[in-house]
Amino acid sequence: MAEDRVQRKLAAILAADVVAYSRMMSEDEAGTLARLKALRHELFEPKTKEYHGRIFKTTGDGAMVEFKSATDAVNCAIDIQRALAAREEVVAEDRHIRLRIGISLGDVIVEGGDLYGNGVNVASRMEGLAEPGSICISGNVHEHVRGAVEAVFDDLGKQQVKNIPDLVHAYRVHLDGRHITHSDRQQPDAPLKLPDRPSIAVLPFQNMSGDPEQDYFCDGIVEDIITNLSRIRWLFVIARNSSFIYKGKAPDVRTVGRELGVRYVVEGSVRKAGGRVRITCQLVEAATAAHLWAERYDRSLDDVFALQDEITLAIVAAIEPSLRAAEIEQVKRKRPESLDAYDLVLHALPEVYTGMPPGAAKGLTFIERALLLEPNYALAHGLASWAHEILFVRAGMREENFRGAIDHAHAAIAYGRSDPMALTFGAFSVAVVEHDQKAAFDAFEDAVKLCPSFALAYIFGSCSLSFAGQAERAIDWGEQAVRLSPFDPLRYVAYHGISLGNFHLGRYEQAANAARKAIQVPGFSFSYALLAASLARLGRLEEAKAAVVAQLCKLQPNSSIKQQCTAAGFIPAVAEPLIEALRAAGLSD
Repeated sequence: MAEDRVQRKLAAILAADVVAYSRMMSEDEAGTLARLKALRHELFEPKTKEYHGRIFKTTGDGAMVEFKSATDAVNCAIDIQRALAAREEVVAEDRHIRLRIGISLGDVIVEGGDLYGNGVNVASRMEGLAEPGSICISGNVHEHVRGAVEAVFDDLGKQQVKNIPDLVHAYRVHLDGRHITHSDRQQPDAPLKLPDRPSIAVLPFQNMSGDPEQDYFCDGIVEDIITNLSRIRWLFVIARNSSFIYKGKAPDVRTVGRELGVRYVVEGSVRKAGGRVRITCQLVEAATAAHLWAERYDRSLDDVFALQDEITLAIVAAIEPSLRAAEIEQVKRKRPESLDAYDLVLHALPEVYTGMPPGAAKGLTFIERALLLEPNYALAHGLASWAHEILFVRAGMREENFRGAIDHAHAAIAYGRSDPMALTFGAFSVAVVEHDQKAAFDAFEDAVKLCPSFALAYIFGSCSLSFAGQAERAIDWGEQAVRLSPFDPLRYVAYHGISLGNFHLGRYEQAANAARKAIQVPGFSFSYALLAASLARLGRLEEAKAAVVAQLCKLQPNSSIKQQCTAAGFIPAVAEPLIEALRAAGLSD
């Protein structure tokens, strides 16, 4: 034959990467190199040899290892992470070396001493999904090692990862646990250390109907909630097999928090009567048993599966912003010098959420610090893009903010393929600043596919659609956002989309009503512009002028709606009637 046949084989591939490598090198290049060299020779290489692994590729901050056995690969990774954590205990927190490790099992191409192919690529993507100090494995690895490895696995669900066309099922290896046996269920492990991200367990819902046949409905709702929460990238979610050890019991949430190592617990009940069902659900802080959120849902049982989907989406959509608010309060109590990249982004969120230049500028100071610590942090890039968008549109259309919005938006979309929040913020800036509606809505729709209950994608998508003149779709997305998250602090953005969509269609009463709802979330100037324009078109000029003079000019004294419309890429058919109505209300260009 003219060409040699490609050599292939099946292998377990381990990919490891040093967290915050760039920051550590910038702070102490020689010291970092020395410590990494010692780590490799004293720990990483001996462990890979012990488990019959072969290092086939190294970079400055990472390595890839081939194993003949998935069990060997996972056991090796567990030993490395545990030994490294113990080794770094004597080092200052800000100088800790931590690894992310990903493992896959697949077909690889052999070329000399190197390996290529899907097995290698998926291992890299699993490493990208892993939290600092943790291990993430693909579904086929989980199938081979389940029951053979002393570890607990958290199901992360199917993930969309870069350059892999199909969804990849992923599992997190719970290093602080061990494989759960029947006897373990009778005597739970000692208290577990909390992960470095918000952690949550969903307990089996209590069947209050007195009908054992309703258990399937209760369990189905809980399983769907766990699956959907697992799609929220910043959450550590306990797998069903662990949380369901409490089925049929009434445990104290403080005990659950200690035994499962979680900060938050979701609990609920289901009561069926005739053709209707009542579902209650609450989110509780485990350490204090304080209720953070509670809701009751009364529905008809006409279509059980449709009802299950509706309730699941509603619960998950409400839990996400409630958790984020609780995390922001938690981080406010931390010492400033102890903040990591995640903490800094949480500090920035409420500032940027104001949607106004002073908050955006203050938020950027936290975000820039976060990106120095973690340059590839997708959510930090997304939030930075939105902050720059606010400053560009409302604070003078400066080139630095134009470039900042676009550059950070593209970074958020590139790094955040599995993070719906990063995709959403990036998409909004691409739509509003770069005016690339196609790219923006590809990202919005990717966010919704990742997490169908993610209200924020509908919120920002609605607003972007209204700027582009897609009025009916803007209204639909805005209404879906409000249904999913009626108390979201950013719901005013959805009401902007609904109001502007109705204004564009000549439905001025509906536009004014939506603008009034936007005003209920105070402090944002554009809400008053929409109200004033709608009232002007209804012929209520005195009310319109009062809105402009009393609030819009007060919040943004040098406001130019015409300039903002231009900056934000309003199509002429949307911008011109709005500007004309505001002139009638007494606002100059």
